[in-house]
Amino acid sequence: MTTAPSGCRSDLDSRYYRLCDLAEGWGIALETLAAVGAVATVAFMFAFLILISKVQDSNRRKMLPTQFLFLLGVLGVFGLTFAFIIKLDGATGPTRFFLFGVLFAICFSCLLAHAFNLIKLVRGWKPLSWLVILSLAVGFSLVQDVIAIEYLVLTMNRTNTNVFLELPAPRRNEDFVMLLIYVIFLMVLTFFTSFFIFCGSFPGWKKHGAHIYFTSFLSIAIWVAWIILLLDPDIDSKWDDTILSTALVANGWVFLASYFFPEFLRLPRQRSPSDYPVEDAFCQPQLMKQSYGVENRAYSQEEITQGPEEIGDTLYAPYSTHFQLQNRNPQKEFSIPRAKAPASPYNNYEGRKGDS
Repeated sequence: MTTAPSGCRSDLDSRYYRLCDLAEGWGIALETLAAVGAVATVAFMFAFLILISKVQDSNRRKMLPTQFLFLLGVLGVFGLTFAFIIKLDGATGPTRFFLFGVLFAICFSCLLAHAFNLIKLVRGWKPLSWLVILSLAVGFSLVQDVIAIEYLVLTMNRTNTNVFLELPAPRRNEDFVMLLIYVIFLMVLTFFTSFFIFCGSFPGWKKHGAHIYFTSFLSIAIWVAWIILLLDPDIDSKWDDTILSTALVANGWVFLASYFFPEFLRLPRQRSPSDYPVEDAFCQPQLMKQSYGVENRAYSQEEITQGPEEIGDTLYAPYSTHFQLQNRNPQKEFSIPRAKAPASPYNNYEGRKGDS
């Protein structure tokens, strides 16, 4: 019987020694960070539910179901850390291979769906409904579920849960990374999609795009680092669990600090008119220009010009009355002819006969 390490009970199963072994401090440090992250995520969930009624912007309210799903994924990421601190066995092996990709697929799918909606908002287009946004997030993440289930069924041969212990460490690590190719695709796609958010006319939504951009950028950096370390043949396989546990905790805190926390602070803000296009262009002040016809005078609309503009004798100024004053100098006088009595043939007739 092995002796329990310092800090652990004597009757504790050897699989859980890393959770309390003072000699291997990385296990205690990572479980502490993971536990604090899980508590913070749960606190955000309760605050999120309370804050729903105070969200005034309808387009921000449409993102709430997807962001709550994102929090569930982050909570799972922190919880999965304990499966990597505990030693690999028949129970933790399938859990690691299945949930690692599924949980990250949920998080990156939510970010990608949010990015798609922001691309429409920043250009003044009609945004997606909350059901469409949530369906996109769930649909993107389900692909990884199918991949992971198929891999587990084929690898374990349905019942052999100890197959991950039997695999050589290099082969196990290669399979683990290969299983996450779709998640890497989602992460990179989210990163490049966030660039298009900065190409619109309404700057208020670009701040949300910046949250997605920095989150995906930091996530890519973390993933590149742990994949290189995991596949490096010069690093002893005993550090594999440490590398993966560190990646989980680091990425979980990136999700909270770079994306959700700043998004949470912006939720109760009032709707800004500068973030939306003008709903009714006919309500804007417009000018009327007088035109001359043969018999009647018609007034046609003109675009608003910046500053006074003089055309002919008419002075135009923005936001003035529609009917502009004019200074006109009559060029020719016209008079209405009066009716004249026709000349009578009897004007020179005196009624007398000439001398005979």
